[in-house]
Amino acid sequence: MSTTNDVIALTQYAHGAGCGCKIAPQVLKEILQSSFVQPSKNILVGNSSNDDAAVYDLGNGTALISTTDFFMPIVDDAFDFGRIAAANAISDVYAMGGKPIMALAILGWPIQKLPTALAQKVIEGARTVCAEAGIALAGGHSIDTLEPMFGLSVNGLIEVKDLKKNDTAQENDLLFLTKPIGVGVLSTAQKRGLLQEADKATLIKQLTQLNSIGEKLGKLPGVTAMTDVTGFGLLGHLIEMAQGSNLSAIINYSAIPKINNIDIYLKQNTIPDATFRNWNAYSALTEIASDINVMEAFNLLPDPQTNGGLLFSVSENEIESVISLLKENGLADFIAPIGKMIKKEEKVIKVKK
Repeated sequence: MSTTNDVIALTQYAHGAGCGCKIAPQVLKEILQSSFVQPSKNILVGNSSNDDAAVYDLGNGTALISTTDFFMPIVDDAFDFGRIAAANAISDVYAMGGKPIMALAILGWPIQKLPTALAQKVIEGARTVCAEAGIALAGGHSIDTLEPMFGLSVNGLIEVKDLKKNDTAQENDLLFLTKPIGVGVLSTAQKRGLLQEADKATLIKQLTQLNSIGEKLGKLPGVTAMTDVTGFGLLGHLIEMAQGSNLSAIINYSAIPKINNIDIYLKQNTIPDATFRNWNAYSALTEIASDINVMEAFNLLPDPQTNGGLLFSVSENEIESVISLLKENGLADFIAPIGKMIKKEEKVIKVKK
């Protein structure tokens, strides 16, 4: 094929995009149902919870973190697609508080539809992000598929005492989020040809930003639970955190950071299909105050994020150390808590103004 990446829009070759490709929460629950009891020796985190990665105790105070993540293109450019998929996969290690050490590539490519040169650009994009994270893209596996897809299997290390799970939050903990929400809306606008050039740069910057602050947050004992916000949206991942911790949570809607110019695209109704899927799964568990713009909240809280920010809970008496760390690492825009963990109530999430 002589067609170049300049005239090929990768998103037009995939029915889904980024973490919006995730299987619906209720369907996934059905798939994972099993009476099989797995050997649990040395497994600190497995599939008995909804955490971001598996964790294996190495027996010397250190644990191995293992994760995999892949999806179909969320952007049109092959190099950027590789960067985004790599940053997203590596994020699962950071979300556990760990340090990534090695990655393997997972590539599915429609050989009869798209030039192999584009696949090479995807891999090259992933290599650049892996290098930024200080790890090697050391190998991988590829197959001929109907749609393009890419991701990584990533391993990391962590001191067992520093391990952060998503189901260990405590009552009265405050909640923080390290990136704005709205990525799904902007990526849908791009696929429909509505995304403005300046907002495209904003989108790419956020999608490729490593969540490396997670490794540093892992060393703070005041951080009680952590996860990254991806395909189930802020609402879905907070519900996982609250339910896993046997608590409920209050969200202060006005405190949630939202991506620049999101209003423009909400007015154009550039809403991912996965937003509706997520809302159907979580609406019964959510209460939204009447003084909030309900339609906006509906479109943003379950908006599927790709390589979204870290969502973490912090003990009230440890807030200052977290704020200092965020400021020192260029995250001063995210030092205001977005909510609080509370005693378990009928509704898992209560959204207030």
